[in-house]
Amino acid sequence: MADINGRRVLELVKKAGNSVCADCNCQATEYASYNIGVFLCTQCAGIHRALGTHISKIKHLRLDKWEESQVKHLEEVGNIIAKRKYEERVPVCYRRPSENDPQILREQWIRAKYQREEFIHAEKQRYTRGTMEGFLFKRSKVDDSCKQRRFVLSERENTLKYFVSNKKEPKAEIRILDMNVAFAPEKLKPPTSLQITYINQGSTRHIYVYHDDAEVIVEWYMAIRSAKLNLLQVAHPTQPEMELAQSLTQDFLKEGFLCKTGPKPSDGFKRRWFTLDGRKLMYHDQKLDPYPKGEIFIGHASDGYSIHLGQPAGWKVKDVGFIFHVKTPSRSFVFSAERSDDRNEWIAALQMVISRPMSPQDSFLRGILVKKRGGGSVVSFFSTR
Repeated sequence: MADINGRRVLELVKKAGNSVCADCNCQATEYASYNIGVFLCTQCAGIHRALGTHISKIKHLRLDKWEESQVKHLEEVGNIIAKRKYEERVPVCYRRPSENDPQILREQWIRAKYQREEFIHAEKQRYTRGTMEGFLFKRSKVDDSCKQRRFVLSERENTLKYFVSNKKEPKAEIRILDMNVAFAPEKLKPPTSLQITYINQGSTRHIYVYHDDAEVIVEWYMAIRSAKLNLLQVAHPTQPEMELAQSLTQDFLKEGFLCKTGPKPSDGFKRRWFTLDGRKLMYHDQKLDPYPKGEIFIGHASDGYSIHLGQPAGWKVKDVGFIFHVKTPSRSFVFSAERSDDRNEWIAALQMVISRPMSPQDSFLRGILVKKRGGGSVVSFFSTR
């Protein structure tokens, strides 16, 4: 009987919807939650186990023995029917994780679905109310210390503010529509950390925050997305909601250390931390710097932007690592990666940006992005070093 039940389970995986993970859409399902009635990938099954057996009971599809009642429940439910129940009221602003997304997103998505049942009971979705207030730990811009700060999000005012101690005036006031937020566990170390990026007086500013509670930090992330979506709907009333949702937040396309020269071959290479944020290629002395040293706008191929292996014609810089360069209308930027595979990844990411059509927001960014330097002088974001 056990062998018969095992074969029935494997046949169920072939049914529509069951061959991909019910939670992250991974193409390899190895487990099932037999009380919920869904098929899962290995990573999501691990999160289900952490929920406790009072919420989700997990078995391996091939290695475990299956009872008649367990198989019958899987036959009656399956991924498609379960999604109708547990994802009935997922707000458009909520970021549904894929298999390559940060672990914290996947974990909180699963907990929201089955533990808190947020998408069955919409009143539990606190992040869609247009306002949020609470304390987060913020990293200092001068050292590695983190101090607790009070943050206030207001969709009505289009602002995210943070306050020092009990002062009435905010230390900073950020326009929601000018802001990007991304998870930053590799940089700040706590997996419950965020990097908030926005334009401040013509240059990009980075703020790093975290909270000890994963649910809280994901709520802040989703609250920012919700407020931004509602503001974009007011600004662009004819644009479809799902299209607007695609521009709420974006992970950095690529980050890492590269060596970079100045505008002349004689300048030599200097090691910098690079971040490709949409069409902004930013470089910093260190990965947690509050401001980039320079920002390079990456436009469309039809406007004179291109990526090339090696050095520009006429250059004779001593080879250091694996060299490539980005050609812009104003000059060529020359970079060197430590490994060939890293160089290839950078080229692929930059090529994807160059091939993507320019949006009105991209044109606006190109027009306003400047770099402030000492003495108050303002120079183009096509920085020299």
